[in-house]
Amino acid sequence: MTSTSRPQELHSGRFWREVLAEAVATLIFTGVVLGASAAPGPLVPALAGGLAAGTLSCALGAPQANPALTLALLCTHKLGALRGAAVLLAQCAGAVLAATAARLVSAAGTAGQALCWEIFATFQLALTTFASTNHESVPTGLALGCAIIAGALTGPFSGGSMNPARSLGPAIVTGIWDNHWVYWVGPVLGAVLAGLCYEFIFGPGASREKLCACLTCRDVALVETTTPSPSSPSTAPLSAARTPPASQGQGMA
Repeated sequence: MTSTSRPQELHSGRFWREVLAEAVATLIFTGVVLGASAAPGPLVPALAGGLAAGTLSCALGAPQANPALTLALLCTHKLGALRGAAVLLAQCAGAVLAATAARLVSAAGTAGQALCWEIFATFQLALTTFASTNHESVPTGLALGCAIIAGALTGPFSGGSMNPARSLGPAIVTGIWDNHWVYWVGPVLGAVLAGLCYEFIFGPGASREKLCACLTCRDVALVETTTPSPSSPSTAPLSAARTPPASQGQGMA
């Protein structure tokens, strides 16, 4: 990539969407591993991390979520210096944010911990759900199954419900309603947040105009039928955004 094209890349919605995807992916991956680390032994964190990596590949177009991989791509000229630097910073920021959140959650009390983990676990599940329904190439059943297992392994304080109905049934039958609100508020917040993120940031039809239409209660469908402006994120999936023309010499950028 020539130096004259770099300022233009900084104004590209696709560029910043990919950087944000790396931050979110690293946050989710780190959070999943940290949450699963409450279990004794290394097997559960390893399994949770592997499943999380699989779901993130489906949900966010195969992000690297690993500075070591990003540096390897930089050294082999498959990633431009500007994009690589931005991705590295995003990955580190996502990991620090995940660790900070995990530490704060540990001081939030039993109900607070359960609420936070339910939001987190449901967020990654819902993000995978939105992505798998938009891309025919994504194996929906496998992706959702991995997301559910990863979420369950991540929720040592809440049981990883991610589903209000799943918690409501046993509560009615057993008559145990202790902190039942957690299993409604947490999953609903996590799912809604994931839906908004995917539809207006990461999804194929995401655009700045679409987000503004939603925030101002205008008809989003009308915005979707118009041609996105040059400042809007590309309508191509993130996985496609990572493969620029061969002439640029950045096969994974």
